Amino acid sequence: MITSKELRDKWIKFYEERGHVNIGAVSLIGDGTTGVMFNVAGMQPLMPYLLGKKHPQGTRLCNVQGCVRTVDIDSVGDATHFTFFEMMGNWSLGDYFKKEKTKWSFELLTEVFGFDKDKICSTVFEGNESAPRDEETAGYLKALGIKDENIFYLDKSNNWWELEGTVGTPCGPDNEWFYPRHDNPCCDSCDVNCDCGRYVEIGNDVYMQYKKLEGGKYVELENKNVDTGFGLDRLLLFLNGLSDGYKTDLFASVISHLEKVSNKSYDSDEKAQKAMRIIADHTRTSVMLIGDKNGITPSNTGAGYILRRLLRRAIRYCMMLEIEPSVMCDCTKIFIEQIYDSAYPLLVEKEDYILDEINKEIKKFLATISAGMKEFDKAIIGMERKNAFMAQKDPSYIPETVISGKQAFRLYDTFGFPLELTVELASERGLTVDETAFNEAFKAHQELSKAQAQAAKGGLAEQNEMTIKYHTATHIMLAGLRKMFGDKTEQKGSNITAERLRFDFNCDHKMTEEELKWLENFVNEVIAKKIDVVKTEEKYCDAVKGGAYGVFNAESDDQTVTIYTIDGVDKQICGGPHVKNTGELGTFVIKKEESSSSGVRRIKAILK
Repeated sequence: MITSKELRDKWIKFYEERGHVNIGAVSLIGDGTTGVMFNVAGMQPLMPYLLGKKHPQGTRLCNVQGCVRTVDIDSVGDATHFTFFEMMGNWSLGDYFKKEKTKWSFELLTEVFGFDKDKICSTVFEGNESAPRDEETAGYLKALGIKDENIFYLDKSNNWWELEGTVGTPCGPDNEWFYPRHDNPCCDSCDVNCDCGRYVEIGNDVYMQYKKLEGGKYVELENKNVDTGFGLDRLLLFLNGLSDGYKTDLFASVISHLEKVSNKSYDSDEKAQKAMRIIADHTRTSVMLIGDKNGITPSNTGAGYILRRLLRRAIRYCMMLEIEPSVMCDCTKIFIEQIYDSAYPLLVEKEDYILDEINKEIKKFLATISAGMKEFDKAIIGMERKNAFMAQKDPSYIPETVISGKQAFRLYDTFGFPLELTVELASERGLTVDETAFNEAFKAHQELSKAQAQAAKGGLAEQNEMTIKYHTATHIMLAGLRKMFGDKTEQKGSNITAERLRFDFNCDHKMTEEELKWLENFVNEVIAKKIDVVKTEEKYCDAVKGGAYGVFNAESDDQTVTIYTIDGVDKQICGGPHVKNTGELGTFVIKKEESSSSGVRRIKAILK
């Protein structure tokens, strides 16, 4: 049986032996520059370099990158869905291309991991009016020994990568690798196109060989890139002959503990199995988000709201499993001390902090759900009284038996009741819930949450008067750091709450007392000058020419960006928000300066 640690090591070793540099992983938490709340793909942090920027570590890169996707939280509970997962990636930035990449992917699968070459299937681009059929990749696959009947030509929706709505950006066909779960076809035409689930994609190689022009035309790029992504969790399943992701070493010890404390069987009790999967997955993702180098805590907005939802859903399933929610702290220790201790050493350093945050949220939710039960009972009593009153007035009156969607959503939104909890409680009383109306209310709530998330830029944990002030203070502070250490100084991470700012930047030494004092004075002098913070919009290329800077990954030179200017001090590309005048900030005080990671320093500061 291969372990997750061995799989990570084999991936990195394979590509390091072929001249790649392990660039490590970046934070799971979005920094406000990519338009997403969490890092959702292994290639996402590499986007600037795939679009043409030179990478400081060369043209051959590899890593294992943690990712968080929460769009399908409600799907977690089956054998293959996870909210946290890891992508194993490697990249060629204008270096090797299809011949080398198909050969290496094939070697990795067959020689390192032992896949049967006669069972490996691959899909390639079938071609259209804009770009030709990818016979080149297909030819390399056949030469490697993949059977003709196992190579499938699929359309643009399946085997093509590009940034939608852009012009002038790299794009191109991809080559996806599939393998059967078992040798029992559902029908005579059971192949990768069948929806029976027999074949599963285990990875893909994207070949960025074209540039998209106006009118949907494509031209060949001079420097072509390769972007490879293989799912660690999914590959671990195949290598161990499993079909259930919760039976790999990433979860097995946690599931075993949940079986022990609940006295229920994971394999023979379907409801218990689903509950155990949700508790294990949501606890793991919560550990990763709280323990991240730019870690977050539960809150009612943005990323903190997603974390709170994960924790509370896990707590609810502990209750359904009839075990104390404190078992999540036991699971947390297993994840940190036994499973991810070597892959994510920061979790070990932050273990006490992570446990404290999870424990606090458990206590908060238990208090909330108690209040929610009272609210639920109140709604039922109100319905029963109305039915009794109306029956007295009209013997033909048909009693109400449906809890309104509005009431169900209030229980969800205010008291944290998942819909299934309200449905279950209602069923016990012979009632139903208007789930259609609930879903309508929930959809409206999601749209509001999306709008709030879009506004959560620049590392703000929440968006309120104080976090906006702190955000502006980070701009001024970075301007001061650039004055001291040069224009190569840039933001490496940011986390802002209503109580303080935390800011990471590249620096090759511990700052001296004199440097810290100078920086503190610089910020306070800018505040004292009461300079207006001016917001403008222009094309990215014009903004850069005009002296603007920032950790912003523009999709094209013509993309419209927002610039915040503090005259004579700073001009940054940023999503905002900011105060209108520096005089609103108060007094800036640096509380601590410390190492964040190799070559990166961290400043913590407050506004009085």
